[in-house]
Amino acid sequence: MSLEERDSMNYQKELDKLIERLEKQEKVPSLLLHSCCAPCSSYVIEYLSNYFKITVFYYNPNIYPESEYTKRILEQQTLITQMKTRYPVAFMAGNYDSDRFYEMAKGLEHVKEGKERCFRCYELRLREASEVAKKCGFDYFTTTLSISPLKNAAKLNEIGMRLSEEYGVEYLVSDFKKKNGYKRSIELSKKYDLYRQDYCGCEFSVPASRRA
Repeated sequence: MSLEERDSMNYQKELDKLIERLEKQEKVPSLLLHSCCAPCSSYVIEYLSNYFKITVFYYNPNIYPESEYTKRILEQQTLITQMKTRYPVAFMAGNYDSDRFYEMAKGLEHVKEGKERCFRCYELRLREASEVAKKCGFDYFTTTLSISPLKNAAKLNEIGMRLSEEYGVEYLVSDFKKKNGYKRSIELSKKYDLYRQDYCGCEFSVPASRRA
């Protein structure tokens, strides 16, 4: 697939087509779902758990400080235990190897949020997810990141499809903000009284007013 074709792809329509095929075949594949946080994952879990056996993979070495990481991972686990889903949802935690994130971000500390540093962070987390998906024999892998209006869905899918070819595991293309996905995530956050953070996660995204 060319870059032009990828840029013009309607990821939600592609996902709809795949789900339709799976239902016709009466298949329920396994999915490793990389999650950035509980609020973003809420709608995605609600939606995809009707069609996939999901394992939520929490791998976010970018989160700063460690106390924030701990708060977010516990919130993620709590949400999974509270949600009622068609198919069971499991949980898997990655390592909090923040040194790996800082090594990746070296030289990009002052790059504007939403640009190259963030794109490399996407790949850092998606690469780990693809490696785990390959090792554990998942049918698909994807990420909740595309639900955020602040995240570049085209770039996420570009990276995901490239890693899919590299690791031989299908990447579930997505733009979860479609179909009012982001709006629904806010509703679910209120329903489950989820902690909604006011910054993406890394040290460089912390609001200036809160920096020491």
